[in-house]
Amino acid sequence: MSSHREAPEISKDPVADSTDTYAFVSPTDPTKVVLITNYIPLQNPAGGPNFFEFGDDVSYKINVDNNGDGLADVVYEFRFTTTVANPDTFLYNTGPINAINDPNFNRRQKYSVTRTTASGTTTLGTGKQVPPCNIGPRSTPNYSKLGKAGIHHLPGKRNVFAGQRLDGFYVDLGSVFDLLDLRPFQNLHLLPSAAAAGVDGLRAYNVHTIALEVPISDLTVDGSTPTDPSLAKSVIGVWASASRQKALVRNPAGPDTSSGPWVQVSRLGNPLINEALIPMAKKDFWNSLDPSTDAQFAQYVTKPELQGLIPALYPGVFPNLAAYTNPRADLAAILLTGIPSGIIPGFQNYTGPVQADELRLNVAIPPASSPNNLGIIGGDLAGFPNGRRVADDVFTIELRAIAGATIPLVDPSYTPDGAVSVVTDGVNPPGNVSFAKSFPFLADPKGGFEVVPPS
Repeated sequence: MSSHREAPEISKDPVADSTDTYAFVSPTDPTKVVLITNYIPLQNPAGGPNFFEFGDDVSYKINVDNNGDGLADVVYEFRFTTTVANPDTFLYNTGPINAINDPNFNRRQKYSVTRTTASGTTTLGTGKQVPPCNIGPRSTPNYSKLGKAGIHHLPGKRNVFAGQRLDGFYVDLGSVFDLLDLRPFQNLHLLPSAAAAGVDGLRAYNVHTIALEVPISDLTVDGSTPTDPSLAKSVIGVWASASRQKALVRNPAGPDTSSGPWVQVSRLGNPLINEALIPMAKKDFWNSLDPSTDAQFAQYVTKPELQGLIPALYPGVFPNLAAYTNPRADLAAILLTGIPSGIIPGFQNYTGPVQADELRLNVAIPPASSPNNLGIIGGDLAGFPNGRRVADDVFTIELRAIAGATIPLVDPSYTPDGAVSVVTDGVNPPGNVSFAKSFPFLADPKGGFEVVPPS
């Protein structure tokens, strides 16, 4: 999956585990960019009585590189504080929660937002309240209203949201991790069986979302709002991170305490990089680093393990891919430097020669009037890998790219195998995947009472 439980150690620390990062020009206000990062993967909506929440001991950040050096030039940091109104009850809520500040809401979280640049740190907001988790029709009877109450306005025409949302990433987890046995094509697999429709493994799971909607000028290197996609200043790089303090003291008689310098334990730019390209023994090390150091991992992008596995698991289906031995310059461009001008007509999101895993967004490309969830390979220049929108089918896009669909961008002599243009896990919206049409663009979370476990 995108980055849910993607490394051995961070999988033990879901509160700090960044699962997905999104960056796109807002379709409701093209003068702004939406930045979203999700944490706490695979939330069972019925997971009470201690429902999911952000960590008071975690520093959550959305990072923006606007000069191509792989280091953050604009950082939005979020810190959370939890309070309990009635410590003598085990209940998350002591009655229906009809408003975000309802006295029945027993365990509440508030947060602060700061913005840091080379000029210093500015506090954008304090005491912003997180809406409750979606428990069910009696405890949270009008969840849509509660969710909307979690959208807060910040100075400078910025909007912010932090709280539970429906996971927007969609993929057939059961087939993907079963030796890439893609159900629509499993008749062609090494161990064939009848083809079937894809199954969305995340269809009923929630996440915790941090979302910002900010003016484009908040993010660009010169504080402008570019309109020319060919300009270098039109491109930004985005990634999320989470950090914990270095020392933790267990206190049997009270809450644990943390101290010392902050240590990064999670990061996420492009989807599926640490998940499916970085070797097991280096995944947690990768999580600890800034993107500026990613040149040391370039070999896993230009010689991806999956490139050899796909032809082996689907014998005879990908002969051209099996025979291709050149380093994957196409993947290096897409994932590590951005795509230079001249490769795709009218498009570039190149940040320079520094190899860094960042979600690159050309902010001068307006939202598509008819979005294609296959993004650039579907002819939609406003979609992944030009940033990432919530509905973009990033699994299919990256699967087809690794299977050879993008090699001709840098090697015109290469002919992609015929299956490349149709290979997918078979999970696509619409259907059981839903999204919101306005900020924060991810849909209301599933409620615990309504969700019926699969038989």
